[in-house]
Amino acid sequence: MGYLRIGELARLTDTNNETLRFYESRGLLEEPRRSDSGYRLYTQAEVLRVHFILRAKRMGFSLKEIDELLSLRVDKELNTCGTVKELAEHKLLEIDMKIKELNRMKDALQQITDACCGGEESAIHCTILNALDAE
Repeated sequence: MGYLRIGELARLTDTNNETLRFYESRGLLEEPRRSDSGYRLYTQAEVLRVHFILRAKRMGFSLKEIDELLSLRVDKELNTCGTVKELAEHKLLEIDMKIKELNRMKDALQQITDACCGGEESAIHCTILNALDAE
């Protein structure tokens, strides 16, 4: 079976060497086999694992949550879809809360931006600065 060095794994997964080393240090990737010269050697299984990690990150999962998902993935026969779904539903709730908070921030910023004349006069009476100064 052919092994990949870290640069090849990085290229195949569109990441970089530092990211892969970081994932290894966090336990998301197991410590790889080493060549006689000390190079990290990876298999196709690690390519799939890195893709899994990256897809989970794009969906908003934290590294801790990804670690949990990886554990569930390894022991699929010992876990249920319900366990996995519960994790995903919890993440959806977090994302919904973030969206609501971002919408509140946007509305507040929109309100003070709309109140600003945006003219060339001095910023002494700028409604944006005044709103940010208000207690």
